[in-house]
Amino acid sequence: MKLEKNTADKPIGIFDSGVGGLTVLKAIHALLPNESTIYLGDTARVPYGIRSPETVTKYSLENSSFLIEKGIKLLIIACNTASAISLEVIKQTFDVPALGVIDSGARAAVSATRNGRIGVIGTETTIKSGAYRRAIQSFDDSAVVFERPCPLFVPLVEEGWLDIDVTQLVAARYLAGLKQSMIDTLVLGCTHYPLLKNVIRAVMGDGVTLIDSAIEKSLNIRQLLSDSDILKKDSIGTFRKYYVTDSPERFQKIGKRFLEDPIEDITKIEVTSLETAVAV
Repeated sequence: MKLEKNTADKPIGIFDSGVGGLTVLKAIHALLPNESTIYLGDTARVPYGIRSPETVTKYSLENSSFLIEKGIKLLIIACNTASAISLEVIKQTFDVPALGVIDSGARAAVSATRNGRIGVIGTETTIKSGAYRRAIQSFDDSAVVFERPCPLFVPLVEEGWLDIDVTQLVAARYLAGLKQSMIDTLVLGCTHYPLLKNVIRAVMGDGVTLIDSAIEKSLNIRQLLSDSDILKKDSIGTFRKYYVTDSPERFQKIGKRFLEDPIEDITKIEVTSLETAVAV
């Protein structure tokens, strides 16, 4: 994938169903501090993980159109569910290059595993899509993939209950089957899940490598921008802009926990402005 030349100063656009994609944004900021970013959190229509594929695709196209109209050079689908369901449609619909988070995590998992037994946890829609299984087996068709939806992880993270008894009990219940499957690598297939690394690691043990798709994706982005010679070379004019479709105050409060940085330049937009952005 090659990006358009002479676009180094243009921002990177990132969208997610809510705050979870901020883990991807945090990794981008850490690795590419000079890059400007525009983040869209579709907080009025969260969660995507329980929606039908048709609805997820509709929302994803609308979000993509909104960001592309802002003059971005690269589109990042930070939501695992949207990546699993709508990435190919987005690529076919728009000229701006688009990346999801599935392939990066799958590639890293295949590189990390020693016994070829890989676990994946995610939302119900992501797991049902089979996107991680297909991606992992496209890199290694001998890999054995074990998948498990963990829907309660998202609200636990957003409540800030990262390491309390109830979270530990939920994690133990969800992960018991994966532990028995003798996996040695586990993909955190939802952008909220990296905040639960300590709890997940305590259940799975130190012998299981946890794959954070956000970190892997930021490395992929840096390589792509470098190969296309459109890395932003300095911090002159760099900005970080946020849009949400509901509750900017809640987004700022919870988002600070994800970013470990204050969210300042934030604007609330109406869902109707997204719905009219593209004809689906």
